Amino acid sequence: MKFYRSHVLVAEDTKSLLIGAKRIEEALIESIQRFGLQDEIRVIPTGSLGYEDQGVAIAVYPEGIVYCPLTLDNIPFLVEEHLLKGRVVSKWLAPFKNQDVSRGTYETQYIKDIQERFVLQNVGIINPENIDEYIAQDGYVALEKALFSLKPEEIIQEVKTSELRGRGGAGFPTGMKWDFTAKSINEMKYVICNADEGEPGTFKDREIMEGDPHKLLEGMMIAGYATGGKIGYIYIRGEYDLSIRRLEKAILDARQYGLLGNNILGTSFSFDIFVHKGAGAYVCGEETALIESIEGKRGEPRKKPPYPPTAGLWMKPTVVNNVETLANIPLIIAKGGNWFKGIGVEGSRGTKLFSLMGDLNWKGVVEIPFGTTIGDIVNNIGQGIKGDKKLKGIILGGSSGFLILPPELNTAVDFQSLARIEAGPGSGSIVAMDETRCIVDILLNIAQFFRHESCGKCTPCRVGNDQIVKILDRISYGEGELEDLTTLEDLAKTMNSTSFCPLGQAAPNILIQALKKFREEILIHIQEKKCPVHVCPIETSTVVSESNLKGMH
Repeated sequence: MKFYRSHVLVAEDTKSLLIGAKRIEEALIESIQRFGLQDEIRVIPTGSLGYEDQGVAIAVYPEGIVYCPLTLDNIPFLVEEHLLKGRVVSKWLAPFKNQDVSRGTYETQYIKDIQERFVLQNVGIINPENIDEYIAQDGYVALEKALFSLKPEEIIQEVKTSELRGRGGAGFPTGMKWDFTAKSINEMKYVICNADEGEPGTFKDREIMEGDPHKLLEGMMIAGYATGGKIGYIYIRGEYDLSIRRLEKAILDARQYGLLGNNILGTSFSFDIFVHKGAGAYVCGEETALIESIEGKRGEPRKKPPYPPTAGLWMKPTVVNNVETLANIPLIIAKGGNWFKGIGVEGSRGTKLFSLMGDLNWKGVVEIPFGTTIGDIVNNIGQGIKGDKKLKGIILGGSSGFLILPPELNTAVDFQSLARIEAGPGSGSIVAMDETRCIVDILLNIAQFFRHESCGKCTPCRVGNDQIVKILDRISYGEGELEDLTTLEDLAKTMNSTSFCPLGQAAPNILIQALKKFREEILIHIQEKKCPVHVCPIETSTVVSESNLKGMH
């Protein structure tokens, strides 16, 4: 084994690669060779370092210094000053909260004092395409423990003890779901990872898959062993090209190491995993529509019951968990359910990943213990609203999630506390809106998205979303009437209670809350025929709404 005095990790997540991370890696290697340092310094690709919204970032170890943003022109000087002469280049340091060059102290994980990184503990630390680096971080220790020290029912009991709840939005107890499948009498059972992360503003699962794919595989293997599963499928968005490539590489490496396939690690347990690419249909985030898609059918939801744990893929017992849920499993098995229960709060154990987006000074993926307040996440991790503007509101949990107002920021992020304000963690996204955003414009964008993504199977969703778009479009053009508010409320309630699947049921969630929390702003559009923040086309007399434009032809 070769030892290096320094390692340079280059963030190569999707966004970083799009803005030139691979070219930065190549320039680093070239400059290191030019100075004759190739036997002393190693350049390694890694997952997100948390600064992809600001530019390409690199981390230099053992110091733990992060530079960002970097350009190709910066590299020769940086290599000479830091890697050759040992001088920190202050002007390119990433804006760490606790980074103090004069004292020689640095944070190795951004805003470490607020986050608790367990699921993300390897992201930005290891090369996600190197199985040996995962193993060196105690990877596959949980699988070994499961196969050699625990019975399947004991694993399920550990998951029950941990009180892990699904991280996809519904929050169903994971151990209970596994128990249903384990007790189903059938020779063929499946494990499906729902990686169809289609909720706007949500990309936390992508960060796991890009930065630590083996953790997901290990969670699926343990789930297969515990429930009697033989085959696992990762159903992933076809647009997640980097995640797909890294997962497929991880699967191949795991097979070569005897961690997938027949008689894993010399035991009687046989299990394999395959990647199944979806075509980008939002509705396939619903577990039964996802199953229909894997079977080669149109992605439409099934009637339930029966439920997947007893009758899922090809009507066989099937466990369906999302990426974040499964990534928690190796931690629970390796450290124990009681250890996991020590994180978070009563009824909401462990940590939760959130994708921070919108009008924030810092955007990216964070991992916080349940019980942290929304305000802490927005103001401390997200570093507040850009440009000294005021916060108007937050969309929590995706476009089918919940509308949070500034007075509600002191609400803790856990299932019980959020329920008191009629909210929940949802898909794990936080989209902040400043005072320049128009609520009618936001509602129209959300409604257009759901109209486009409705599978059309049921009338309430197919017709309801279309009618909501038309009404909001008229309001945005100054053609709205007071009666429209009643119609919108009736449509939303009807969709909530009669739509066939969660897409239609949840599509009007933000609308329902906006009609209560931002009613005055909507009324200004209708009664005064103006947009308070001058975003809508209401003040332009030369254009007309979609509905009236169609009426002219």
